[in-house]
This record gives sequence, C-alpha cells and structure tokens, in this order.
Amino acid sequence: MLITIPDLLTREEVAYIRQVLEGTDWIDGRKTAGDQAAKVKNNLQVPVDSPEARELGTIVLRALGRNAIYSSAALPLHVLPPMFNRYDEGMTFGAHVDGSIRVIPGTADRIRTDVSTTIFLTPPEDYDGGELIVHDTYGEHAVKLPAGHAVVYPATSLHSVTPVTRGSRWGSFFWAQSMVRDDWRRHMLYDLDMSIMRVRSVMDDNDPGVQGLTNHYHNMIRQWAEV
Repeated sequence: MLITIPDLLTREEVAYIRQVLEGTDWIDGRKTAGDQAAKVKNNLQVPVDSPEARELGTIVLRALGRNAIYSSAALPLHVLPPMFNRYDEGMTFGAHVDGSIRVIPGTADRIRTDVSTTIFLTPPEDYDGGELIVHDTYGEHAVKLPAGHAVVYPATSLHSVTPVTRGSRWGSFFWAQSMVRDDWRRHMLYDLDMSIMRVRSVMDDNDPGVQGLTNHYHNMIRQWAEV
C-alpha cells in the first residue's frame, strides 16, 4: 500500500526546517546504512544525535500526531525519531530493502520497521531526478511530491532514489512499527476507514449503517493489533 499525504507539513514548518538545515553539518549517509544498503547509498544526512535533528524531528512528530491520514495508514505503535537527508547533483540510492529492526537512538530499545515514510522538503521544480521508486507486485511507482507532502509505503518494499542531475533534493525519512504488522491487513483497514469517513460526510453518525461499519473497523483492529 502506497499512500501520499498532501501538506503533512505546513509551508511555515517547511520553511523553518529548511532554514535550520541550511546551517547544519551533514555527514556521509552510509554511516547509518546496513552493510548491503551502504554499497548502493550515496547521499548526505544530518547526524541523528545532533540538536538540530532532535528539534526538527519533534516538528515532524507533532505534524504526524495531527494527521488523520497518517494515523489511519500506518496505525503506528512506535515511530523512530525522524532523520533528514539530501541528495546533491550526482547522488543516488540504489535498490534496497530497509533493515527490519532498528535501535531507537540513545536507548537499547528496538522496534520492527513495518512502515516507511518520506517527506519531501524541496519543491520538485528545484531539482531534476531524485524520484523515489517503490517496487511492488504491480510494478514500479515513481514518487516526486511538493515540499511538505509525504509518501507512506511498506518497509518491506524494494525501493530506490534515482540520481539527482540538477539541484538538490532534501527530505525527512523515518520508520514506524505498526500495531498491525501485515501490510495487506493495514490496507484493508485503511480502505475501510476512508469509506467510513466518506459515509459519515453524507449520513448521520447515529445511522445504523455508519455504526455497523465503525464497529467492524474497531473490532478488526482488536483482532489484529499487537500492542
């Protein structure tokens, strides 16, 4: 399931994040990659333990908390602190699958990476290339979104970033452990939740049909959730 979320970050939040990143030190992105991913990774990242990363990560987490689409698509149990990367001209990230387990920075705790998210921080007209390519059963999906928009997709997906040929592509990325491990089940729950929202927009919440659909949705979560 690949879901795009428009305006996850406001224009003001994007502008502030960009301003902070302009004055931030960047390191080789391979420092946070696994052995296999490091062989195909060529980008820059903000150190995960830097004050800037923590401040900007808090802004992103706050945005996630107010976004109903993200909550419905990911059903997050735990969200890793957001990270920030950039692809300058010539940089790319070859096809890879994200590591299944990641350590929460500053702790000994680990989470399972079920859901990946990328937030675009650069307007698409400011750079060429840099598309996120997500591979799934139905082929390849190229994603290049306006600044502040996000894409959510299964962390089990093979994915890549095409070479940047002009400009610089900046973004935020992170993973979540979902309450519902299986992507197909999350997909069904997301579709059902979106249908309930559409039905509620034209019918009263007390309508038996609305109540029945809502009851089924929550009972399915009770059946499948791992908390």
